[in-house]
Amino acid sequence: MKKISKKNFTNTIFEPLLEIPDLPDTLYVLGDYTNIQDKKLITIIGSRICSGYAKKATQDLIKGLAGYPVCIVSGLALGIDGVAHTQAIESGIQTIAFPGSGLNKKNLYPATHIPLAKNIITSNGLLVSEYEPDTRGAKWTFPKRNRLMAGIADLIIIIIEAREKSGTLITARLGLDYNKTIAVVPHNIDNQYAIGSNKLLRDGAYPLLEVTDILHLVGIKPVETQEITIELTTVEKSLYDLLKQPVSKNDLYIQLGINYTTFIETFSMMEIKGIIKEQYGLVQKC
Repeated sequence: MKKISKKNFTNTIFEPLLEIPDLPDTLYVLGDYTNIQDKKLITIIGSRICSGYAKKATQDLIKGLAGYPVCIVSGLALGIDGVAHTQAIESGIQTIAFPGSGLNKKNLYPATHIPLAKNIITSNGLLVSEYEPDTRGAKWTFPKRNRLMAGIADLIIIIIEAREKSGTLITARLGLDYNKTIAVVPHNIDNQYAIGSNKLLRDGAYPLLEVTDILHLVGIKPVETQEITIELTTVEKSLYDLLKQPVSKNDLYIQLGINYTTFIETFSMMEIKGIIKEQYGLVQKC
């Protein structure tokens, strides 16, 4: 474990933290932080109790970032955090975790993510904490660490499901204070776990519909010649087959004949994957 003083943050991945208030005097780091240079740091946060839609959206977006110079940042928590770290590792993308506890194994929180923490290190990622190694997670440690996840991000914080009052929204507000771009994956309006994130969209956050949106926001040019094979679910294939010509979203829903919530989640997921798009009131294949 390394102990890094804030006077040594310059010319490291921690340099952006010098711009935030209440900067910790030191950081404790597990892993080689010099291995993560010249990459865009993308903070992905969301609900601990996440839906299947949010989990799949997180996985698909991170899969689409494979091969690009990015690093995924999150908080090692249950829910979206764990999904983000795990998918980053599986996609060959480095990832940084800011747990709300010290880094000693006996105190690392949550304990169920100790194997994940180990995988992060063995995959050339980092565990970072401002707390003494033996510090246990407490109610105050988690909101406080959020400022580090917001401050270290290059240009964007991605919110995938957030209640109206949640730690995720604390991080979003901090991101706005630090002049970061906030991007939100849209969700159906009757989902209680997405009230906060949907309100961020209403208030001007960037709607995140596909991987190229992320690349645009962090200043990376998409590889247009990259051939991507996407597997479709049964419902996705049925929807895709109906698009022999552009059709309104409502007509598409009627023709598909499925539950409306399932339709909206399927439609949104296919937009994120870049399979379909809605333009001038009509849905068509990309």
